Amino acid sequence: MMLLAAAQAETSLHTFRYVADTALTSVHVAGTFNGWNNAKNPMKVDPDGRTWTVTLPLSLGQHQYKFVLNGSNWVVDPRAKSQDDGGGNTNSLLFVQPADFKIPAALGDGRITASAIKHSNAIPYFNVDQGQAQVAVRVRTADVASASLLIGGRTVPMSRFAGDELYESFKAAVPVKSGRFSYSILLKDGAANRKLGPYQIDPAKTPAFVTPSWVSRGIVYQIFPDRFANGSKDNDPKDVMPWDGTPTYGNRFGGDVAGVQSKLSYLKSLGVSTVYFNPIFKSPSNHRYEADTYFELDPQFGTNAEFIELGKAMKAQGLGYILDLCLNHTSPRFFAFNDIVEKGPQSAYLDWYFIKKFPVVVKNQPDYEAWFGFPSMPKLNTANRQTREHLLSVAPFWYKTAPGLQGVRLDVANEVEMDFWRTFRKKVKGLNKDLWIVGEHWGDGRAWLSGDQWDSMMGYQFRDANLRFIAEERTTASQYLDTLFRVYDSYVPQVSRNLMLLLSSHDTPRFVTLCGGDQRKQMLAASVQFTWPGTPSVYYGEEIGMQGGVDPQNRHGMEWSKATEQNDLLKFYKRLSQIRQSSEALQVGEPIRLASDDAAGVLAFARKSKGDAAIVVLNRSNERRAVSISTSQLPTAQWQNALTGEKLSPRGAGRKLDFTLDPMTSAILRPLPAQPSISAPKVKTRRAMSLYADSLERTGVSN
Repeated sequence: MMLLAAAQAETSLHTFRYVADTALTSVHVAGTFNGWNNAKNPMKVDPDGRTWTVTLPLSLGQHQYKFVLNGSNWVVDPRAKSQDDGGGNTNSLLFVQPADFKIPAALGDGRITASAIKHSNAIPYFNVDQGQAQVAVRVRTADVASASLLIGGRTVPMSRFAGDELYESFKAAVPVKSGRFSYSILLKDGAANRKLGPYQIDPAKTPAFVTPSWVSRGIVYQIFPDRFANGSKDNDPKDVMPWDGTPTYGNRFGGDVAGVQSKLSYLKSLGVSTVYFNPIFKSPSNHRYEADTYFELDPQFGTNAEFIELGKAMKAQGLGYILDLCLNHTSPRFFAFNDIVEKGPQSAYLDWYFIKKFPVVVKNQPDYEAWFGFPSMPKLNTANRQTREHLLSVAPFWYKTAPGLQGVRLDVANEVEMDFWRTFRKKVKGLNKDLWIVGEHWGDGRAWLSGDQWDSMMGYQFRDANLRFIAEERTTASQYLDTLFRVYDSYVPQVSRNLMLLLSSHDTPRFVTLCGGDQRKQMLAASVQFTWPGTPSVYYGEEIGMQGGVDPQNRHGMEWSKATEQNDLLKFYKRLSQIRQSSEALQVGEPIRLASDDAAGVLAFARKSKGDAAIVVLNRSNERRAVSISTSQLPTAQWQNALTGEKLSPRGAGRKLDFTLDPMTSAILRPLPAQPSISAPKVKTRRAMSLYADSLERTGVSN
């Protein structure tokens, strides 16, 4: 047996090097590893006056980065590969791997790379969900031939589930035992054996990670407040733009509370259950991510009293909402920062921010820490007790003030210290355990999703998979499924079931624009968005085909003239909503990989729950394809394509379903006669309606 030596750290040192063509005063490196902070990692210049370097410990895996010249000029690394990040930016790519990965991995070679092995009797490697103990072990990709769970005198085979360039995982699930028990894990590859454990578990003393059950049964609609609907001219700014005007970084269009209230019936017709509002607080900017205060609405959006009435009106329609909280930074007009500007070193609020020198002046390359270096966004010090107390009072204020609050979305949440989020979770869940906590993070969120911080995060990993496969056609069908299952496997199931699945947002070009305006591609992606584990989040106007490039072109006024019964895309979104809400499997079922054909551009997966199932098939090609799907892993049944009404009967030992799929189309197959047909007026199962009604009651939105 040969066992490669274990490395203790999950990081590796990497040296960045930039060779300048001209003399520079400063060079920094910024990327996904430091929150794209253009002042955090300065580089040192060599005696030649041209070569700048810095060595940093980086987590293993892929990173994106750029060099920042003289504080403001962002450039890619000419010596590295580059990639579009899906948001209209091109960044350099870096892949960091452990030193012992230099020896290639090969199944059956008798080597098991010890640095890659990871397991503990805690989330995400040990988890209790839906009456089962789920055990997972991480290993190097293509390095371990088999893994087994040894428990109670039994040997339970562990299945290879998903992986990436570095790691893959093996998983097994067994019924939860009462009382204390132990288990071990056995890894094998050729002559190599590695036993992990035993691990001791007492289910009664193991904290359960519980996420709000209503989320996976709902549909989220994201509203950029200034651009959704202008219902009152009384609060318009003097320089309000025409509704069909061109958005800029600074102009305002007059969207307001009254506008939202006037469109509640439209939201209900879409099947929306929860509205995600981008920031609504008083702010100098149209996006309002730099708040003057967290306790007062921006007057150009409405008053607190008007928002309370909106909450009541939403309640009457069975709608709730989540608020966007930016607790990482404020505007310079925020009372604490303004006091520092006025009083300098004598201010009582110095520890609320990170001040470098006095006097404090709001200018480019500010003398205080600011988000992304923008002087209009001074960064808060959440380690300061007074700052914490102030920020921790925001969610309770709105929960008690305006009816209908179902949760909060946390802006740039990966840039706020984790200890703050641990305290924040206790505060929010103390108000109501069913309040949803969604963090913004564009990469791997496992560090925040172990049960002590967030419930969920924005699904930019999901969006990226759809962008690469459907919009850009840069990956294959099997690679697409690999990515979906890898992301699902990254988190425990109760997290994956409540991830916010998005295709577009206020921070990205609109998905249909990245598809070259091809609405067939958007329909393909939406088919997965409404059927994959998680909750779909539709960016305003996405359902009617609104286009828009990089910010601010993705923030046009809502094109209400397109929201008609003649809009085929809108009708498709409504149908997806109905299908999802009539299916227990599509709301809470586990995913099952069925098939992929890279040459044909066809793939299929299923969702399965107790007593229900669904099959989703995609044809990304420009050709009509014959499809044959085995249903042997699913309950025996006749099936119906819920998008077309076509009925299908399985044949043979593999219970195969044979049908054809038009170019750039999808099929969502539902068992018959277990569910009502798609033409039935009832679009929610009684169980789903009951659970969702319970959630609204708990969060203060019930009738």
